[in-house]
Amino acid sequence: MEKLTFKLEDTQETAQFYVLEQTKMAGISYILVTESEAEEAECLILKDTSIAEDEESIYEVVTDDAELLAVSKVFEELLEDIDIEM
Repeated sequence: MEKLTFKLEDTQETAQFYVLEQTKMAGISYILVTESEAEEAECLILKDTSIAEDEESIYEVVTDDAELLAVSKVFEELLEDIDIEM
């Protein structure tokens, strides 16, 4: 698994996440990440909200229930051995 470092908004703090999978829906990129390599780890679905002029990618946690359900179903299909619980 690839490990990425994210700079948290409005702070100098960072967070590191392992990227489990990535996908694109309706032109928007999404990544499924976790803080741990453990089998029962909690995951987050992040979406890329950056625009072409941004120097770095900007990711936000998906909070909309309908969007979260749709994207989680795609990730479950891509990762056949993983169940995503909300």
